Amino acid sequence: MSYSIGIDYGTESGRVLIINNNNGAIQGSSVIPYSHGVITEVLPIKDKITLQSDYALQHPGDYLDVLYKGIPQAMERAGISKSKLSGIGVDFTSSTMVTTNAELEPLSFHSEYVNRPHAWVKLWKHHGPTEEAKELLDRAIQDKHDWLRRYGFNVSPEWLIPKCLETIYEDERLYDEADLFLEAGDWIVSWLTNDVVRSNCSLGFKAFWNEADGFPEGFLTSIHPKLGEMLYSKLRGRIGKIGECAGGLSLKIADELGLPPGLPVGVAMIDAHSAILGVGASKSNQLTMVMGTSTCHMMLNDKEIQVPGISGVVKDGIIPGLYAYEAGQSAVGDLFGWYTQQVPQTFLDEAKQMQMSVFDLLEKRASKKSPGDSGLIALDWHNGNRSVLSDADLTGLLVGLTFHTKPEDIFRAYLEATAFGAKIIVDNYQNWGLHIDEIFACGGLPQKNALLMQIYADVLNTDIHVSSTDYAPAIGAAILGAVAAGDEGGGYNHIEDAVHSMKQPFQKTYHPIKENVQKYENLYNMYKQLHDYFGYKNNNFMKYLKYPDENPVMN
Repeated sequence: MSYSIGIDYGTESGRVLIINNNNGAIQGSSVIPYSHGVITEVLPIKDKITLQSDYALQHPGDYLDVLYKGIPQAMERAGISKSKLSGIGVDFTSSTMVTTNAELEPLSFHSEYVNRPHAWVKLWKHHGPTEEAKELLDRAIQDKHDWLRRYGFNVSPEWLIPKCLETIYEDERLYDEADLFLEAGDWIVSWLTNDVVRSNCSLGFKAFWNEADGFPEGFLTSIHPKLGEMLYSKLRGRIGKIGECAGGLSLKIADELGLPPGLPVGVAMIDAHSAILGVGASKSNQLTMVMGTSTCHMMLNDKEIQVPGISGVVKDGIIPGLYAYEAGQSAVGDLFGWYTQQVPQTFLDEAKQMQMSVFDLLEKRASKKSPGDSGLIALDWHNGNRSVLSDADLTGLLVGLTFHTKPEDIFRAYLEATAFGAKIIVDNYQNWGLHIDEIFACGGLPQKNALLMQIYADVLNTDIHVSSTDYAPAIGAAILGAVAAGDEGGGYNHIEDAVHSMKQPFQKTYHPIKENVQKYENLYNMYKQLHDYFGYKNNNFMKYLKYPDENPVMN
């Protein structure tokens, strides 16, 4: 019997699973919350440096806690000998950028950099480089660069290159002194193996890289000479493909973790993409919604199509031989969580009296409503719009409030808004020729929110198969570890074989309710009108409200 370690890094915590390679059973697990959370207002240091708006940073020490606390805990709970381990796999929410010295130590670990924001980890939802992303996009469109087609003719401030450019503009001295800019998943793998290995998945989706053409060096140099030079210095490293072994666990790290030296470590993967493996998707025409704080909508297909508004398409990015497509929504679980903090005190008191969470009470009440009963419709852009508009400066909207509006009405409107946003993405895929045979759902939301998933089935008018685990990314990471080991190491030579054996079963399939489908078609048409008006026709409206000093004239 052999086992693999899957390490999944999310936005708020990291998870470590010990997985049986033969049947995917979870033998042991550990969840380590990030003690510093998401840093958005001030740096957690003595001087309390105030951050600019739209910053979202993290403490890299929190990631190491997941290794040094989580792995021993999970191994102890698994009750297995370390000799039975075959490999380690890592996934990470992306694009999350770590800036390091030549020894792979994050600059924020050192006193001379600790009070400089750009030395800290830039989380995926760090939207500081919005202007840099716009500059990159405008120049790429102006010069008609073909590589832009692979990214749906969009550039997001969430991606790696805009974050690098932001560092050049905002703290050029720190940029010069930094040795490496790494995707956080690649940093963890490099830390484990003591060798810089970058993932084709993160490079392809977040860094303008393509296996056939490499980086668009000429374009990057035209933006700033240091951006072009960076390709050979701060972005150096061996490029590994998903399913390959990045290297063996270094002697030093193995000793610190109590694991066998040389234990195979798989090439890192983006967390949502790793979840595809854990769900069991491995065929063309399958779409998986990875639903957590945000949602990623991942498609597998055997052909490459230029789809506007997506976040990228990468060959071999998830399954060798297939093209992986990514689109997403920036606020889903984040939106619901935010709203639970806005309800009146009387609602909080009632939830406490009923010994229920605020979320559960909202869902219970909202479940008694039918589509359209709330009289509300919302836009789910509280953290900007990732797909298909790719505009981080868009904001949320709620229409239809009256003196009779209840907290559960607003809550249901937000649930429906995220479903409508998902339909925008699904329709966009299909309208551009990517046929969808099956839709899967996984992540932290689907297993616990029956109302939400029924709304999605009704809005999308299709069956939705919900995974039985909310640890699908970690399962996928363990699959990467098993494949890194290969047959001889107690794992698998091919990802498809590992997926077949280690995937998790489905908890439930939600079927559309016929009478709800028609009601939601009408509401969706209204959502689409608002979406197009504020997203295309008058997209400066929300930006004026958000940045009035920067937009003094509103036409």
